[in-house]
Amino acid sequence: MPQEAAGSRQGVAARPDAQTESHATGNVLAAASITIGIAALILGWIPSTHLPGAIAAVIGLPLALYSQMISGTINQRWLNVIGMVAAFLGGAFALSHGGFSV
Repeated sequence: MPQEAAGSRQGVAARPDAQTESHATGNVLAAASITIGIAALILGWIPSTHLPGAIAAVIGLPLALYSQMISGTINQRWLNVIGMVAAFLGGAFALSHGGFSV
């Protein structure tokens, strides 16, 4: 019985790339969500750029929600929430300045 437990640990330790790949995807999505969220916030705040701000918010909010769903670390979750809130506020500002009108 102890040999089986030791053997199963060796099998898990032999594949460290599986977790690293998962975290790499989450890191990229978290960085993208905060970047697009901050862009939506800045573009939505400026009245003349309400259309790109609204588009960035429509892309950023679902991206941040999906990234939050697959996040694996606390750092990713922090970035996702910040990106989510920034995209939402940017979309609200963009809609108050004209939204999707040209």
